Amino acid sequence: MNGTIRVGNLFGIPFYIHPSWFLVLGLVTWSYSSGLGAQFPQLSAGLALLLGLMTALMLFASVVAHELGHSFVAIRQGIDVKSITLFIFGGLASLEKESKTPGEAFWVAIAGPLVSFLLCGIVTVIGVTTTASGPLAAILGVLASVNLALALFNLIPGLPLDGGNILKAIVWKITGNPYKGVTFASRVGQIFGWVAILSGVLPLILFGSAGNFWNLLVGFFLLQNAGNSAQFARVQEKLTGLTAEDAVTHDSPIVSANLTLREFADERVISGQNWHRFLVTDDDGQLVGAIAIDNLRTIPTAMWSETQVKDVMRPITESTTVQSDQPLLEVMQLLEQQKLSVLPVIRKNGVLVGILEKAAIIQLLQSRTQPNPA
Repeated sequence: MNGTIRVGNLFGIPFYIHPSWFLVLGLVTWSYSSGLGAQFPQLSAGLALLLGLMTALMLFASVVAHELGHSFVAIRQGIDVKSITLFIFGGLASLEKESKTPGEAFWVAIAGPLVSFLLCGIVTVIGVTTTASGPLAAILGVLASVNLALALFNLIPGLPLDGGNILKAIVWKITGNPYKGVTFASRVGQIFGWVAILSGVLPLILFGSAGNFWNLLVGFFLLQNAGNSAQFARVQEKLTGLTAEDAVTHDSPIVSANLTLREFADERVISGQNWHRFLVTDDDGQLVGAIAIDNLRTIPTAMWSETQVKDVMRPITESTTVQSDQPLLEVMQLLEQQKLSVLPVIRKNGVLVGILEKAAIIQLLQSRTQPNPA
């Protein structure tokens, strides 16, 4: 997962850490240990460092709790959580799919900030009711403040933040179109991204101050991810209503299992077809396997007239095929996840329709983007 390190499962959810997280952990530990050392001179350097590390770990635990809030609500809706990842900008819960309704999307989005508000309240109550003092009171104050900041920051109404997903759900509810919600929230996210970049660049140019450098990083993060969200939403909208059968390649490489290798070579290979792999069907047109040109080399040429394609073909498992009525968007996501370029398309009765290539989906998208001639 892009260089991330898997550290185990968290409530059954794969848990990853990006290497940049360790840098942030070190910086946060140093910052808080220095602050505690300055505020409480009686603390030894070792104890201040230990307390700083504990504070940093509790802060990141708050980020994980925030992401678990999203995850548990998604799971309640029947949505699988593929992973939770900690990285330089916080955390990310990767969901298998979108919620089915704007109401469900709203609750998944707001669950994280609600958890952060709840943690802020709990820590504040603990600090008040226990009359904590000294370093403990300082640590509790930091935890409460950071959870409050985490909730408020994520409520900024622009993708990819939680506030952007809330805004997306609201626009989806009003318009009835989830993609318009994504597009609108992405544009708002880009606006906030530019504002963050300007708030980091202007002090640097005008006063030589790099104090808002973090704003610059956050701005670029918002711009990039908001732009990606908008682009993906446009793709989703164009593929809506299309199925796998709509993108099947015409004259797909299909051969009968009963052909001899000589007939196969004459009809398909020597005839000039550029395919290197062919799907094999039985008399009923059902997919039974696949044969590659290289498979011919395993059989002596003298035996080609006596050997049939079904004797050489390799079986195809059901997991490597897609149904003809499967939404094209799901097929595209499957191709991306499994890093495939081609998938066989079959009907429910097992009859082969043809092959679906990633390039065909791209061409289909381009054709739907081009304006109709007058």
